[in-house]
Amino acid sequence: MVDVTDKAVTSREALAQAVVRMRPETLDMIVSGGHPKGDVFAVARIAGIQAAKKTSDLIPLCHPLMLTSVKVELSAQGSDAVLIVARCKLSGQTGVEMEALTAASVAALTIYDMCKAVDRGMTIESVRVLEKLGGKSGHFQADAT
Repeated sequence: MVDVTDKAVTSREALAQAVVRMRPETLDMIVSGGHPKGDVFAVARIAGIQAAKKTSDLIPLCHPLMLTSVKVELSAQGSDAVLIVARCKLSGQTGVEMEALTAASVAALTIYDMCKAVDRGMTIESVRVLEKLGGKSGHFQADAT
């Protein structure tokens, strides 16, 4: 791991996204609550939060962090996609971009896992950091796409 001993403790926050593309009828099933496995958004939200908390176990050399907040929001986008936005916060010596990216990615993978029996053609796209606040490098905002 990178030595962060001499870095100041500051408020840090990161937002990341992932997009899951699917057939319109798959999205309709999710949004209407008609999936036989239950509430897809609720399960994906919990999976994303749990993943953020375990990022250091999943990504080599990632610092274990004491996150103060993790939020995972899921919403239908158009007729064929789910947008996932994960927000992680802490006061610490290192950033939380990896935690936000992990949360968004695992939420997306959870949607894929729950829906793969009805739609094997789903894709996971646009996994990226949207914004980073705090720390030595300051503010980062991704370009709109």
